Amino acid sequence: MSQKEINDAVDYIYTHGQKYAHAKAEVTYIEEYRKSLKAILMEQAMKDGARSAAKAEMIAYSDPKYLELLEGLRAAVEAAEGLRWGLVSAQARVEVWRSLEASNRIMDRAVS
Repeated sequence: MSQKEINDAVDYIYTHGQKYAHAKAEVTYIEEYRKSLKAILMEQAMKDGARSAAKAEMIAYSDPKYLELLEGLRAAVEAAEGLRWGLVSAQARVEVWRSLEASNRIMDRAVS
């Protein structure tokens, strides 16, 4: 591995760590808001005549607003996971480099 590749991996970790944090926060927010939206939609369904909580829940889950939120959750998870695996990959490259450098030092000592 070249020094440039290692520097690029470290730079990637540095620059994408904050992006990952933001993406993860977005996923968490949407997951929590999903619960609030379900409650809001169930309450509205009960006001509109749903006779049971099960019926109100069914109406809430099929509401276009809820389905749209799920699409947003899908996109947010995809973005967060893409960033996470990019960071894992960059960290692995750094670890491989460290192992290679340690092996090279051992070989240098054995030769001298």
